[in-house]
Amino acid sequence: MTIDTNTMISITEANQNFSKVTRLVDEHGTAVILKNNSPRYLVIDFEGAEKLLLGKDEKIADAEDVLAISERFIRQNMEAYEVLAQ
Repeated sequence: MTIDTNTMISITEANQNFSKVTRLVDEHGTAVILKNNSPRYLVIDFEGAEKLLLGKDEKIADAEDVLAISERFIRQNMEAYEVLAQ
């Protein structure tokens, strides 16, 4: 995951000024709270969480991509398919 340095805030500052955290989320979509100078918590808005958890923005593969991958798997596993067909 790429972290925008503009969205980073220390846990102390987040504790003292949570409205700054929400402002960062409103402006950038996320806020990263640092604990001991390491990214520890990710704050995202509800819509972003819904997309992340429910996969609403998943990229759908083209039919050609799926067909090419399927053909490759069949070629790689032809021996197993032949055994299963018996």
